[in-house]
Amino acid sequence: MRLTLEARDDNAAAFEELVVRYQNRVITFLEHHTGNHDLATDLAQDVFMRVYRARKRYVPGAKFSTWLFTITHNVAKNALRSRSRRPEINLEGRESGPMGIRPLEALAQVSSGQIPARALDRAEVCDVVRMAVQTLNERQRMAVLLSKFEGMSYAEIAETMEMSVQAVKSLLSRARANLHEVLAPYFDRGNPTEPQDEPAPS
Repeated sequence: MRLTLEARDDNAAAFEELVVRYQNRVITFLEHHTGNHDLATDLAQDVFMRVYRARKRYVPGAKFSTWLFTITHNVAKNALRSRSRRPEINLEGRESGPMGIRPLEALAQVSSGQIPARALDRAEVCDVVRMAVQTLNERQRMAVLLSKFEGMSYAEIAETMEMSVQAVKSLLSRARANLHEVLAPYFDRGNPTEPQDEPAPS
């Protein structure tokens, strides 16, 4: 709060400190959403330029991270709309937000509701969940990232995505259902594409 108010009042050092604190989270979030690290880095610069230009409009008492990710959401949305094809999502287990370095494993457990019957190593879990998240549409993917990677509440996601709380709940419910549908074969029976052993001849 103090840093944000000082940055709003043209304290350059305070703004630089905000950038230091949030830059990696913003870059990682954008990389998760766009699937491209270089693009995410460029977009993060755009995010903080917009934050700086809009600093006078910051309302005291508002949560800075929610305001920041509202701007990040708009930048990401515009970037994806300008691309000619849907990007591949890169959801490596990097440190971002309150869930730390293993958000994919947590997302898999939340979406599947169970532990895999066949033990999947961390790399396999990341691959499976990455594939599942790719099936979500842009809005569902954004809501899931804000919820599971940034730990935002329904109200904060609603503010960030300019939706009602009920709409966010419905969006996340549909996203979880879609993820569960894709993940269930893996977490019920292991990798469904693995060949099954043929019965021994009698």
